[in-house]
Amino acid sequence: MGKPVQKIQDLFVTTVLWIYFIFGFLVLYFPFYLANFPFAATRELKYQRLHHLFFKRFFGLTQFLVPSLSFEIDEGVDEIRSSIIVCNHISYLDPLLMISLYEKQKTIVKNSFFRVPVFGWLIRQSGYVSAGGKGISPWQVMDRILRLGDYLSTGGNIFVFPEGTRSRDGKIGRLSRGAFEIALRSRAPVMVLFVENSNRLFKPGRFLFNAAIDQPIRLRWIGSLNPDYEGENFSVQELTATVQKMFEAENDRLGVNLI
Repeated sequence: MGKPVQKIQDLFVTTVLWIYFIFGFLVLYFPFYLANFPFAATRELKYQRLHHLFFKRFFGLTQFLVPSLSFEIDEGVDEIRSSIIVCNHISYLDPLLMISLYEKQKTIVKNSFFRVPVFGWLIRQSGYVSAGGKGISPWQVMDRILRLGDYLSTGGNIFVFPEGTRSRDGKIGRLSRGAFEIALRSRAPVMVLFVENSNRLFKPGRFLFNAAIDQPIRLRWIGSLNPDYEGENFSVQELTATVQKMFEAENDRLGVNLI
């Protein structure tokens, strides 16, 4: 396929997906968010389910528009419950993929996103947790983190990308301790996932989707950790280092250029 034709195809796919994001959300989904707003007791969970449905259909539409696109999700990944899920991070699509897999999901979000009109209101109402920053005290962050234990006990998942930002060169960045501090305070198992090729569909620094993607987006389950949080030898630093090594070993095992 020639470059001009490819660019036209990329532009078409990108345009349709943005139409779904903006007008599909406003027309098809936002009325349901408003309808559920008065029900404070169930609002959070219902909003999470709406997010899940929205992004599940987003990826379904993407597959329809890009016939060469496929997804390979390891068996059992979508059945994970009551866990801290950590994953490498190579594309803006990674958190959307997580939301599409789990009806009950929360994550840690940069404080700046909470200030975005509409979007900030939605993630706040959905129970997502700020990473802290201007206007958010450490005590507020800690209070929200402490309440995550109850959420996990009801079958919800908390997914985190401990690198903190997308990798632009395919290498694994240094992991932060935040996700593992939450695991400690919640006494929750840690499920380690590894995503491949999402950056081939939507590459960092590029506005257009790649309609000529020729490799499947894979989500692998590379480890399940059930630390002895009460043990004398447990440390968050060691848990963080263990997951770092798992990510790096998987990267080395693939032996391919992830960009």
